[in-house]
Amino acid sequence: MTAVIFPGQGSQYSNMAMDFNDNFKISTDIFKEIEESTKINIRKIISENPNGELNQTKFTQIAIFSASMVIYKTIIHEFGIEVINPKIFLGHSLGEYSALVAKDILSLSEASNLIKRRGELMDSAIKPNISGMAAIIGKNSKDIDNIIKKNNLDIEIANDNSPMQVVISGLIKDVDAAQSIFISNGAKRYVKLNVSAAFHSKYMLEAQKKLNIEIDNIKFLSSNYEIISNYDASINSDTNKIISCLKNQMANRVKWTDSIKKLEDTNTTNIIEIGPGKVLSGLISRITNKFDIKTIDKIVDLNKFN
Repeated sequence: MTAVIFPGQGSQYSNMAMDFNDNFKISTDIFKEIEESTKINIRKIISENPNGELNQTKFTQIAIFSASMVIYKTIIHEFGIEVINPKIFLGHSLGEYSALVAKDILSLSEASNLIKRRGELMDSAIKPNISGMAAIIGKNSKDIDNIIKKNNLDIEIANDNSPMQVVISGLIKDVDAAQSIFISNGAKRYVKLNVSAAFHSKYMLEAQKKLNIEIDNIKFLSSNYEIISNYDASINSDTNKIISCLKNQMANRVKWTDSIKKLEDTNTTNIIEIGPGKVLSGLISRITNKFDIKTIDKIVDLNKFN
């Protein structure tokens, strides 16, 4: 059994998926459809990065989503769904939306506009240069939770990425103050991230409420495929449960480690990461060695299907 996974913010790079755009009509058509829906020149942002827009949250998310969908839908168009034969879909944060489109729960155009709005809301959720995030290397989420509680730190776990990498969110003053505490408690590294705000934390609650109004106005379809939701790491095929988890995602931690462990409980043997970069494959290799993992990022990677 195969699981298909999609990356989130942080996996972007210049010219991602442009080799597909230059060589497949279906890829060009997908880019065009998303650009027409969102009124954003996504390919210009990806290929030229004017004013650093590729790394601005309000553009980053739709750009990554576009690249992921271009690659995925080109594979399906050129080779057929059988070449992947997916049973379960999941994605990291933003990537969960890609997973919902891939499993035909959300239409491409509706998802595009929802992600555009998501990026805008997350970008403007809190004043710039007030909040931020940091990656803690060498401690698992249980250790981090204990250190936070013991030291009464006003920060939250945003991403439980692997037993060796946890990302925290909070006000910059609190993130800075926590560094020496985590290092003194055995963390190997404490890396402040170049992000615009404290994602997946209480500082996203108002943005989450606004996004949920948009989600309530979208028609979600039923699907026979299953999805593992970020919010509670549960395996769902019920559309209402999937929507409920999605509506809680932005202001709560991404339970990636638990999601992969949940995947271990199924009879899944293969994982295909589709989209820019190989971030998720790297994280999974630090969680388990159970799966055969392929990454499809560039045209040359299509040879892996042979």
